[in-house]
Amino acid sequence: MNLSLYLLTVLIWGTTWIAIKLQMGEVAIAASIAYRFALAAAVLFAVLLLSGRLQTLDRRGQLICLAQGLCLFCLNFLCFYTASQWIPSGLVAVIFSTATLWNALSARLFFKQRVAANVLAGGALGLLGLALLFWPELAGHAASRETLLGIGLALLGTLFFSAGNMLSSLQQKAGLKPLTSNAWGMLYGALMLVAICLVSGTPFGFEWSGRYIGSLLYLAIPGSVIGFTAYLTLVGRMGPERAAYCTVLFPVVALNISVFLEGYQWTPPALFGLLLVMLGNVLVFRKAKPAPRLGDAPA
Repeated sequence: MNLSLYLLTVLIWGTTWIAIKLQMGEVAIAASIAYRFALAAAVLFAVLLLSGRLQTLDRRGQLICLAQGLCLFCLNFLCFYTASQWIPSGLVAVIFSTATLWNALSARLFFKQRVAANVLAGGALGLLGLALLFWPELAGHAASRETLLGIGLALLGTLFFSAGNMLSSLQQKAGLKPLTSNAWGMLYGALMLVAICLVSGTPFGFEWSGRYIGSLLYLAIPGSVIGFTAYLTLVGRMGPERAAYCTVLFPVVALNISVFLEGYQWTPPALFGLLLVMLGNVLVFRKAKPAPRLGDAPA
């Protein structure tokens, strides 16, 4: 089951970049993100109410959902979208992939979970592999004030994402399933985005084209309802540090799709980078051997 959820998350999030690119145009970024999560929340609430699976939340649960919505379905997306205006998408992907390491450190800090050496080694290998995959894009980008600002925003977005992972893990430890917490979190995220648009004077335009509506539906339902539910279920089952390795793998899926849609060509450094990413994946999911107990004789 875990493997199926993992592959589903990687495949969905590895293809959402196509829909995100199709969203760029007449509609303001914040408005598009608000539409996405408002629609996703509506779908989730409808499914949960019709199936009788909507869980009741107390005041604490609602407050954590509010914080989760702010981190996972609002501020992190604003940071990533804005950063993409100043730095290459490859650099954003590399920075985002550090979520594996941030999640491992956060799990240690907040939940006292031991950080497995194989998880840290696998995350580091995956990060190095991604850097090789996007090296031409990274090396060809000159440093500037905008570059530093973009890097800072991408890192801030990754930290918000990691914080959202911790909040989801906290909710699941209290018995709240990701479907319910995501429904409330996406609703809160959409409302906060609407508030940001109103305060900043961002117009609520809409593009009635098949391209925009189709990409919005893909981002809202597979990308958000299914993708985030599958991913956050993995966070609860496997731990945030292992689940976050998805952030390393989905740029690899995106590059393979780019071969057919955008003419991307694999190079020897890129292939070596892919090998490192796969090796990192093996390390992250390798089960650590239990420590020998005192008094046990060696085999």
